[in-house]
Amino acid sequence: MAGLSIPGVTDQYNTSETVEKLMKIERIPLTREQEQLEDYKLQKDAWREINVQLSSLRDSTKTLYSYDNPFNNKLTTSTQEEAITAEANRSADFQSFKIDVVQTATTDRFLTDELPEDYQVEEGMYTFKVSDKQINLNWKGGSLKNFSEAINRRSNGVVKSMIIGSSAGKKTLLIESLTPGKENKLIFEGKAKEFAQSSGMISPVKSESQTLGAKRSDLSNIPNLEKSNSRMPSLSLSNVDYSDNKITVDPRGAFQINLPANIKNDDRLTLSFTISQESVEDITYKLNQTPEEPIIPQSGQAVFNGISIDNFDSDTLLPKSKTPPAPVDPIENNKVLYAIMDDGSEKEISISDLKDGQEKNISLSLKEYKGIKGISVKNENTGKQYKITPISAYNENQNLGFAPNHAVSTADDAIIKYEGITITRPTNTIDDVIPEVTLNLHDKTEKTATIDIKPDTEASKNALIDFVGKYNQAVAKINILSQNKNDIIEELTYLSDEEKDQAREKLGLFTTDFSLTSIKSNMQNIVSTGYAFSDDATITMLSQIGISTNASGFSGSYSQSRLRGYLEIDEKKLDSALENHLDDIKQMFGFDSDGDLIVDSGIAYALDKQIGAYTQTGGILALKTSNLDSRIKSSEQKISKLESQMDDKEASLRQKYSSMEGSLNSLESQQDAISNFSKQNSGGN
Repeated sequence: MAGLSIPGVTDQYNTSETVEKLMKIERIPLTREQEQLEDYKLQKDAWREINVQLSSLRDSTKTLYSYDNPFNNKLTTSTQEEAITAEANRSADFQSFKIDVVQTATTDRFLTDELPEDYQVEEGMYTFKVSDKQINLNWKGGSLKNFSEAINRRSNGVVKSMIIGSSAGKKTLLIESLTPGKENKLIFEGKAKEFAQSSGMISPVKSESQTLGAKRSDLSNIPNLEKSNSRMPSLSLSNVDYSDNKITVDPRGAFQINLPANIKNDDRLTLSFTISQESVEDITYKLNQTPEEPIIPQSGQAVFNGISIDNFDSDTLLPKSKTPPAPVDPIENNKVLYAIMDDGSEKEISISDLKDGQEKNISLSLKEYKGIKGISVKNENTGKQYKITPISAYNENQNLGFAPNHAVSTADDAIIKYEGITITRPTNTIDDVIPEVTLNLHDKTEKTATIDIKPDTEASKNALIDFVGKYNQAVAKINILSQNKNDIIEELTYLSDEEKDQAREKLGLFTTDFSLTSIKSNMQNIVSTGYAFSDDATITMLSQIGISTNASGFSGSYSQSRLRGYLEIDEKKLDSALENHLDDIKQMFGFDSDGDLIVDSGIAYALDKQIGAYTQTGGILALKTSNLDSRIKSSEQKISKLESQMDDKEASLRQKYSSMEGSLNSLESQQDAISNFSKQNSGGN
C-alpha cells in the first residue's frame, strides 16, 4: 500500500531527527554533569595513586630507622661451613672467634641382623621411649616392611625406621631416635624389647660401675701447687672435709682423685658426679681483722683513801710494725674443676653456669678425654664452698641393661672447644655459648674454624637503593600531577607506552593544588639537610654517602630533569661509606636526641612524620578523596535526576510529534479521498 504511514513507526516527516536535535539541546546540562563526574573520578584515581606512592615511600623510610633497620643486620661466615655455621641476631656484636667441633650430637641408630625377606614381626604392644617421650604401637602382626611403615606413621617425632636391602634375599631394619644427646637413649620396652633381642638388634648385658672418692683416703694433695707468699692461705687438702658421702671443699681447699688404670684406659666408660655451690663468710674478713702484733690489755690501777696509782704499761719487748700490713683481697673464680692429663696438663671442666644453691650434674665421656689420669678440684675462692659427690664410672650402654649389636651411631652430646674451653651440649643447635649467636654444627672440623660476624652492607645498600627508587617514583607522580609539561613524562624512560598514555590523562591535573608542591618541597628540604647526631659525627648528610640530586657530579650542559628533584646514587661512594661509616649512616637516618631510647630525629624519621600527615587515616589525602566521594555521590544523584527528566522530556516530545504526524497523515488521506472523488465524478460526465 503506497503512501501508507503509521505514526510512531514510519518517519515521513523526519520527526525522530527533529526530536533528537531538540533532545541534544536539552541534554547539555546532563552531558556537562557527566563530564564533571568523570573528572571527579579521574581526580580520585590520581589522589589514590599519589597515596600509594607516598605510602610505599613511607614504608621504605620506616625500615631505615625502625628496630628492623638493615644497618643492624649481621652477616656470618665460617671457614669450615661444611662443619659449622652460625646465625647472628641483630643485637650480636661484630666479632671474630674460633671454634673446634670435636663431635656433633648424635642419636641412637640401631640395625637388626640380616633377616629374610619374608620375616614376620609378631603381634603385640611395641613401646619405644626416648627421654620423656614414647610411642606405643599396638601391632597386629605382619611383614617387616609393614611394621616399619607402622612405626613411621606413629612416629610423633620420637623414632623412625627404615628397611635396608643388605644382600640378596636379606633385609635389615634400622630404628633410630629423633632426639640427639647423651641423655636421650633409645629404650625398648615390652614386645619392642623382645623383637630387638630376637632380631639381633641388641643383646642383654650386666650393668657394672665403680665408685671413686667414696672415702677420705681416695683424696690426695695436688702436687706442685704454688705456695702463697702473702697472708692468703695456700690451696690445701686440709681445707677439705668428707662427711655424709659428700666431699666438702671449703675456701682455699684443693684435692685430686686419681683414676685406676682399668678405668682411665677404657674409653667406653663415663664418669659422673654432682657439684653444688654455696656462698659462705669470706675468709678475708677475719684475715684483715687479725693484727700483726699482740694486743696488750691495760695494766690497771690501785686506789687508797681517794688516791689512784696507775701501773706502768706492760711491754712485750717485741719490735712493733712500722707500717700496717696490706689488706687481703677477696677472690672469686668459677674455674674449679679440672681433668688431669697424662702429660701433666689440665683441662678445665666448666661450671660457669652454676649458681648458689644449685646442683649440677657432671658427665665426662672418657673417649672425649683420652689420656686422662685424674680429676682435681681447686677452690681458689675465699667466699664459696663446694660439695661434690663421689665419682661413678660406668658403661652407659650396660647401664640400660642392653647394648646394641649393630650401632650405626649412639646417642651422644655435641662437643666444641671455644676459647680453649671444652663445652658439651645435647643438640647441634647451640645458642647459649656466644651471646646473640646460634651455632649450627654439621660435622667434625678438620681444623679450627673461624667465625666472622660482620655488618650486612649488601642489605643496607639494597634498602637505600629501594628508598631512592621509591622517593623518585613519588616525586615523579607529584611532578606529573602538579605540572603541565609533557617532558616530565618523556623523561621517565621506565614507563611503558600504555603507562605514558595514562600519565598524560592526568598531566597537570592539580596545577592549582599547592598541597603537592608543598610536600615535595618539604621532602627535598629533609633529604638535603644535615643531621648531626653527635659532635664527632663523620656522616651527617645524604650527599656524603653518594646520594643527592647531582650525585654523578656532572657539571656539563643545563639539564631540566635534574631540577625536578630526583635523587641519584654514586655507587662507589655509597659502597665506601657503608664499609667505613655504617653506624654513622644508621644514626643519620634515625637517632635518639634526648636519651629516652626512642628515635626522634634523622632523615627517615622526618620523612616518615612528613608523609604520615598525608597518608595516615584522616590525613590530607584521605580528606581529599573523602571530599571527592561526596562530590561523586552528589553528581551521580544529579545525573540520575537529569536522566529521568530527559527520558520524560523525550517521551513527551515523541508523543506530541507522533500526534502531529498522525494528524497530518489523516489530512493527507482526506485530501486524497476528495481528489479521487473529484476524478471519478469528472470521468462520469
